[in-house]
Amino acid sequence: MRSNRAKARAVSMAATLPMLAGALALGIPAAHAADHPLRDPLAGTRPAWATATADKGATSDGARVSARVYLAGKDAAGLAAYAKAVSDPDSASYGRYLTAKQAQARFGATKAQVAAVKSWLTAAGLKVTGVTRHYVSVSGDVAAAEKAFGTRLHNFAKGSKTYRAPASAASVPQGLAAAVLTVTGLDNAPHMATHDDRLPPPDTVFRNAGPFSSYYGSNTASTLPDAYGTKIPYAVKGYTGRQLRAAYGAGTRTGKGVRVAITDAYASPTIAYDAGTYAKRHGDAAWKTGQLHQALPKKYTNTKDCSASGWYGEETLDVEAVHAVAPAADVTYVGAASCGDGDLLDALGKVVDDHLADIVSNSWGEVEAAQTPDLAAAYDQVFQLGAVEGIGFYFSSGDDGDEVASSGTKQVESPADSAWVTAVGGTSLAVGKNDSYLWETGWGTDKANLSADGKSWTDFPGAFTSGAGGGTSRTVAEPDYQRGVVPDALAKANSAGGNRVMPDIAAIADPNTGFLVGQTQSSPDGKKQAYGEYRIGGTSLAAPVVAAVQALAQEARGKAIGFANPAIYAKYGSKVYHDVTDDPTGKGLAVARVDFVNGYDATGGLATSARSLGKDSSLSAVRGYDDVTGVGTPASGYVESYRRR
Repeated sequence: MRSNRAKARAVSMAATLPMLAGALALGIPAAHAADHPLRDPLAGTRPAWATATADKGATSDGARVSARVYLAGKDAAGLAAYAKAVSDPDSASYGRYLTAKQAQARFGATKAQVAAVKSWLTAAGLKVTGVTRHYVSVSGDVAAAEKAFGTRLHNFAKGSKTYRAPASAASVPQGLAAAVLTVTGLDNAPHMATHDDRLPPPDTVFRNAGPFSSYYGSNTASTLPDAYGTKIPYAVKGYTGRQLRAAYGAGTRTGKGVRVAITDAYASPTIAYDAGTYAKRHGDAAWKTGQLHQALPKKYTNTKDCSASGWYGEETLDVEAVHAVAPAADVTYVGAASCGDGDLLDALGKVVDDHLADIVSNSWGEVEAAQTPDLAAAYDQVFQLGAVEGIGFYFSSGDDGDEVASSGTKQVESPADSAWVTAVGGTSLAVGKNDSYLWETGWGTDKANLSADGKSWTDFPGAFTSGAGGGTSRTVAEPDYQRGVVPDALAKANSAGGNRVMPDIAAIADPNTGFLVGQTQSSPDGKKQAYGEYRIGGTSLAAPVVAAVQALAQEARGKAIGFANPAIYAKYGSKVYHDVTDDPTGKGLAVARVDFVNGYDATGGLATSARSLGKDSSLSAVRGYDDVTGVGTPASGYVESYRRR
C-alpha cells in the first residue's frame, strides 16, 4: 500500500535521538544533505513533472514555503496490517475495531517523535505553525526548507505555468526515518479537488425544462423522432427517496442508530431549511432535532479559486440523498476550509480523530495524474486509521469516463483510486410504475441535438458528454480483495504485476435519470433568493446513495461495517447485486430531454436532444465485474446480507 512508502524502520526513537541531535549540531550542509549518508529520502516528494527539461533554475532563497511534515506514528506497517485484518470477513480480527483513543495510543506518533520532528525543523530555521495528530506544519524561506529537507527547490514549467518543486527527493535525518511519513507543500502547484455533480454552479438558479416522465417511460415523446427504431420517453423529472429505496432493496430499514458523515468544501448557509423543506415535500421522514449536524472550520480560504458557492449544491445533494435513502440515520456534514487537498485531509482527519461517523460519503476528487505520491500517502494513512476504528470511506469515481476528453490522458480519479476506500461508479436507472426496478445501464451519455426541421437527431447518437469514472490505476497496486474478481485484462492493463481497478460498486448517477434536489438559489439578477428544485446527477449522487444503503446494511448488521471492500467483493457473483450491462434490453436506449438554453427559463429558448444511455467513453459495463459499475449495484437482499447470523 502507498502508506508503506514511508521509511518505517524498526529502530526505537530513544536509540536514534542522540544520533539526530549530533547530526543537527554538526550543521550538515543543506544543499548536499540529500547525499549525506545520515539522511533517508522520502519517496514521491519530487513530483513527476519536475523533470530536467522543465527545470527553469533555482527558486529564490527568500521565497516563502509552507509545508506539512506528516507523522508516520509508532507502527506504520502495523497500522496497515491491522486495518486489513479488521476489514477482512475471513480474518479472526474481523470487526474488532479500536476506539479513536485506542488507535491513537497504538499507532499514533509519540510525544518524543513529535518533539524530535519539531527540533529538527526549527534547527533548520523553519517556524512550527501547528501540530496535529497527523502532521507538524511549518513555514519559512526556501533556504531553510532546503536545509531541513536536504534538497534544492527549483522552478519548473508545468503546462503553460511555472511552479516550485524539489529538484530531488526530499529527505530526513536518518534518526527520524521511522517518525516521518512524508512532507507536502514543497511543490506549490495547485492541489485542488472538484465536486462531481453535472450542473453549473447553483449559486444562480438552475431549473429543468419539461416535459418530464414521473417514472421511466411514463411520458413518451411521441412528436419527436425515433431513436433506436422506436419512440423514446422524456427524461424523468427526478427520482425521489421512495423510488431509490425501492430500487436498491431498502425494505423496512431506515438507518436507525447509524452515523453518516459527508465531507465537502465550505458550507451552504441554507442547508437546514433546504433539507427540511425537501423532506416535507417528497414524503421523506421529517428531520428530527439534532439529526443534522455541521462541523465547520473557523475560517474559509481560496473561495474564488474553488468557486465556493458551487460547493453549496454539492452539500445539499449529499445531505438530501442520504436522508432520502436512510431517513433515520444521523448525518454530520464536515466542511473543509477550501477545496485544497490539505484542507480536505483535515476534514477527513476530523472525522477519524473524533469518530464522527462510521460511514463517510465524499463526492470530490481530481485526476490521478494530479495526485502526488506524498499526498496519496497522507490520504492512505487517514483511511487506514479510519478502518481500524470501523469507519468506511466512499468516494465518487468521477464524471468524465476514462478522462481522455477532459484531460487528454486515460486515467482514473484520486482519492477514489486508493486501495483503502470504496470507489462508487455510476449507472442510468429505470424505475417504473409502482416503484418497480426495471433495469440499469452503465452511465455514459451521448448527446444528439434535434435537427432544425425537427425531423431527426443530428449525427445520432452524437458526442460523448459525461459518464462514470473508472479504469485501471497507474500508481496503486492491485489489492488482495480484487484478485480473482477483476479480470486480468483490466488489472494488468498498466503493469504485469497488476493495479487497482475502479469502481468497486455503483448506483444511480446519470443526470438524465437523476435525483430531484431542493435548494435555495439566487435569481439571475442576484436580487432575490428562493427555494427551488431541479434534477441532478453525477457520481456525486451515487456516492451518498451507496453510503446511505450501507447505513441500512449496518443497521441490519447491528455493528459497524467499516472498510467495506473485502465484504463487497466477497459477495460478488451472488444475487445481492444487479449485474449491470450497457444494453439490458438489447435494443439501444435513450431519453428525450428539453433544456432551457439559459438554464432557468424559456426567454432564451429551448434545446431538445436525445441522450443515449450506456455510452461511457472507452469504458464498458459488461457481465461480471467491469470498470463502470464494479461488482454491480445493490439489489434486493443486499442490505440483509450483512445481518449477522
